[in-house]
Amino acid sequence: MTSASPQKPRFTLLSMLGLALLVLVLVALSWWMGQQAYHWLPVQASTAAPLVDGLFSFETAVGTFVFGGVVAVMIWVVLMHRAEKYDETDAEPIEGNTKLEVIWTAIPFVLVMAIAVYAIRVNTSLGVLGPMEHIHQDNPAEEIGGYPGDRLPAEAIEVVARQWSWEFRYPAANVSSTELHLAVDEPVTFRLVSEDVLHGFFVPAFRLKQDVVPGRAINFNLTPTREGRYRLRDSQFSGTWFAANQADVVVESGDAHAAWLKQAEKLPLQSGISDAVDEYAARAKKANPGWATVPPAPPPQVNVPGSNNLPHDA
Repeated sequence: MTSASPQKPRFTLLSMLGLALLVLVLVALSWWMGQQAYHWLPVQASTAAPLVDGLFSFETAVGTFVFGGVVAVMIWVVLMHRAEKYDETDAEPIEGNTKLEVIWTAIPFVLVMAIAVYAIRVNTSLGVLGPMEHIHQDNPAEEIGGYPGDRLPAEAIEVVARQWSWEFRYPAANVSSTELHLAVDEPVTFRLVSEDVLHGFFVPAFRLKQDVVPGRAINFNLTPTREGRYRLRDSQFSGTWFAANQADVVVESGDAHAAWLKQAEKLPLQSGISDAVDEYAARAKKANPGWATVPPAPPPQVNVPGSNNLPHDA
């Protein structure tokens, strides 16, 4: 007498309705989580911020959908396929299910491709908002990426990164500072230069980050869209005090920015802000100064030191 073969599960109308309801709940939950993701990020202060935040929101929603679907299946299996108490028999042998394998391969493929297409569109839009140009620092006429290195806008700001301080030079006004000032809704081109090692130019409120590579000058464009005080951080580990290598970014109206430049032009040069220099000097006075480290570069001589103790938005 042969044993009966295990019956294949049948999808009834009730089970299909339950599956459809589950999908609707997951879609609603994913959409809600995607909207919540906007609140996890700093304020939007540049034209790039809405694009980056939209991509992050979409990825959060997709991740929520996948996570919720997997957890729902786990709960269903635990509740509906529990073994009877004291049942120590082996489970029924079940061979592969081609349809199921196609489904769980197709769904991740579609989701990954959707994220890829969205990310490509965002990167393309960011490139239109502000192309990045790599230029040999020692030979500005030589370009990397198709843009001549000596073609810089008159209002470009040169950003000099050091271990461990930032210096901002405004060639049009012959002004320098250790606090970055920008005019709201006005496109700006940064010429990023490092005097020693790799640094990272990162303003979270702008949602843009660019490595500052030694030996190259990199043109980096953006447009601030919200007045306020923000924080520039060194996103690359560059030594002991890299975490203190920060500076304030002040976005102000066009008139206020012009007035600031005019006033700064009249100020004499003085030592700029460098927390690393102060901390290094205080550490050197101790009986046991601790491990050896790279001495910080001297504070840059600037017209406006600014302040790094004021509250900032991001």
